[in-house]
Amino acid sequence: MNDRTQIGIVGAGPAGLMLSHLLHLAGIESVVIEARSRHYVEDRVRAGLLEQGTVNLLIETGVGDRLKQLGLTHHGIELRFSGRGHRIDLSGLTGGSTVTVYPQHEVIKDLIAARLAAGGQIIFDAADVSVHDFDGPTPKIRYRIEGAVHELSCDFIAGCDGFHGVCRPSIPVGALTMYNRIYPFAWLGILADARPSSDELIYAYHDRGFALHSMRSPTITRLYLQCGPDEDLAKWPDQRIWDELELRLAAGKEWKLNRGAILQKGITEMRSFVVEPMQSGTLFLAGDAAHIVPPTGAKGLNLAVADVRVLAHALTDYYANHNRELLTRYSEICLRRVWKVQRFSWWMTSMLHRFAGDNPFDQRRQLAELDYVTTSRAAAQTLAENYVGLPME
Repeated sequence: MNDRTQIGIVGAGPAGLMLSHLLHLAGIESVVIEARSRHYVEDRVRAGLLEQGTVNLLIETGVGDRLKQLGLTHHGIELRFSGRGHRIDLSGLTGGSTVTVYPQHEVIKDLIAARLAAGGQIIFDAADVSVHDFDGPTPKIRYRIEGAVHELSCDFIAGCDGFHGVCRPSIPVGALTMYNRIYPFAWLGILADARPSSDELIYAYHDRGFALHSMRSPTITRLYLQCGPDEDLAKWPDQRIWDELELRLAAGKEWKLNRGAILQKGITEMRSFVVEPMQSGTLFLAGDAAHIVPPTGAKGLNLAVADVRVLAHALTDYYANHNRELLTRYSEICLRRVWKVQRFSWWMTSMLHRFAGDNPFDQRRQLAELDYVTTSRAAAQTLAENYVGLPME
């Protein structure tokens, strides 16, 4: 195990693994340190809707073979309200761009396999991970493996360890500004052994609350219901979940919701969070360590990939040309995209969900917004451009 590398990466999620992969392609050494086991990070079931740019990057960098075989490409989505569906033609409105359903844990499997095949170092089951001296030229990452303390010296640290990780809290108090919004609702999500009832995602606005029809595969459906943030799952037996989905997703007699055994259920909180800047000295934050978006816009993984794409480019320029300009501008470049994505995710969330205390005016305003988006090409194009992914900086 090396005790010196160029880039020390904390976290083996999409951000950390993608960064390590991109750096390897540029001839830059890195070590990834992960607190969980390989089995945990590869099998933790997470949703995954990939933007066109994310798909292109995975394929272009040689980790897209399984994605091309198993991914479900979508050319449109449906907005459903007042009992009727309205299709948004993503491809037609964006010059051919699409989105692809490919779960996050499958992306992680592909990246881990690629890094290990190339001789990359990923240290799993690392306990007591901490970062040090990132205000100077030789930052360090300390951790324990089977009781033995290890120290990894590096040139730079990438904090890709998620919202609850150790990197962001290690930055001195007062150095960061945090922007936070907690939404007054959550999602009750299920994974069902049922053939998807639609070939494309359905976002439904209903008097009883939002609902989403998605899919994991041609035989597995992913569905969500808006619920209270402190919802008790014990009060939601399977029959009640299916009946509620049937009500909220209803769209005429011809459409039918396919039911099946519920394989998994859980509550997803809804929040928006951004930290500025996304760097401190030689420590750079990426992915959920720096920002969280509500899942309505399906942007979390894609935003993490966009971050590390910028960071990998900046590090490559530094090692190739001894140029720190892009490293200095890392936060500026990333945050421009982050705030645009936050705006879109907030807009989608606000348009489609019922808020506590809504009055009839608010409900009519939301319906007017949905009517406008589905009847105006300009409005639909704005949604489509953001949904398939804004251009990479």
